Amino acid sequence: MKRPSILAIILAGGAGGRLGVLTDQRSKPSVPFGSHYRLIDIPLSNLKHSHISDVWIVEQYLPYSLNDHIANGRPWDLDRTHGGLQILPPYQGADGEGFAEGNADALYRQAKLIRDFDPDLVLVLSADHLYRLDFRDLVDTHLQAGAAMTMVTTEIDGDASRYGVVQVDDGRVNGFDYKPKEPQGKLVAAEVFLYDAQVLLDTMDLLADSEAGLQDYGDSLVPHLVEKAVVAEHRLDGYWRDLGTVPSYWEAHMELLDGGGFNLHNPGWPVLTASPQLMPAFIAAGARIEDSLIAAGAAVHGTVQRSVIGPGAVVEEGAVVADSVLLHNVRVGRDAQLVRVIADDGVVVGRNAKIGDDGDIAVLGARSQVPANLSVAAGTELEPDSDTSDADGSTDQPGNGTSASK
Repeated sequence: MKRPSILAIILAGGAGGRLGVLTDQRSKPSVPFGSHYRLIDIPLSNLKHSHISDVWIVEQYLPYSLNDHIANGRPWDLDRTHGGLQILPPYQGADGEGFAEGNADALYRQAKLIRDFDPDLVLVLSADHLYRLDFRDLVDTHLQAGAAMTMVTTEIDGDASRYGVVQVDDGRVNGFDYKPKEPQGKLVAAEVFLYDAQVLLDTMDLLADSEAGLQDYGDSLVPHLVEKAVVAEHRLDGYWRDLGTVPSYWEAHMELLDGGGFNLHNPGWPVLTASPQLMPAFIAAGARIEDSLIAAGAAVHGTVQRSVIGPGAVVEEGAVVADSVLLHNVRVGRDAQLVRVIADDGVVVGRNAKIGDDGDIAVLGARSQVPANLSVAAGTELEPDSDTSDADGSTDQPGNGTSASK
């Protein structure tokens, strides 16, 4: 039996507002994870290992850093003469339409290109989740069910009200409730959808002309198909996590370190990425490291406990970094203390500064500076490029009313 042709579309245009200052200057798919990876690496690696080589990436919000990372797609074997990677940037059409108003609307704006490409199946992915999945198994489920759409589902432990909650009977989806206030169950859509291409195009045409429109996939597209067509379920039994909020982003890193989360060291299904050539990490005499991940180019002279230290980051002598995530080129000064902190690229923490405690996560925006001897409260969010050198007594921080004090 001939295998169907598959077009994969990654919807990578989201602003990621729930990640706060981490997405003030980059799109959510380009946010770093696990030291030197980026979130977009997860779907791209799954596609590469599933031998799907026609991949489109739909962009919208702040695409520069994402484009810089992806380049021609070579790490994922997408730099091809025929097929391979195609970047679809935001555009204004002849009718004056502007930015997409939701992920289903973003997909609909590519309808003409999808028709011209003429695939049998369209695989639609988001770029802010951690999981491993062989999409060939998903295709088999779809074909065996004779489905118009097959959605990947997963059971979660936490609050299901942020997701599309799914009801299933014998492998068929018979109920779908998008972001309900009172979820009925813990089975949710993992935001991986496989569509019969013609059904998808016809349905989007129909809904685009309706009063409700398309907006997000859970507003009309998926509910319509669940009601009118055969929608199959493909259960993901392994690890899955949404990284759309600061707490979930931090928790995913802590799970990575304690062995209960995403496995970055799976030789049979590695996460592929584009990363610069850096010197090996340097661990000084007298440094102390426990249950941590230290990236290439980093240098540790102090103490690092249950933390992820990104490329080029430096922890000076006497400094303590605990339960924290430091991204690229962060510098932590001598005798400083960081507890439950996410520090974005280029942050500088001065000597003897104290940031965070056992409370909410403190987030330091890219290139922000915390001067020597300053204390920054748990839950503080510093804007990118901010300088707290003028803080005296207590100073409200931008955006959330938390404070820094000397």
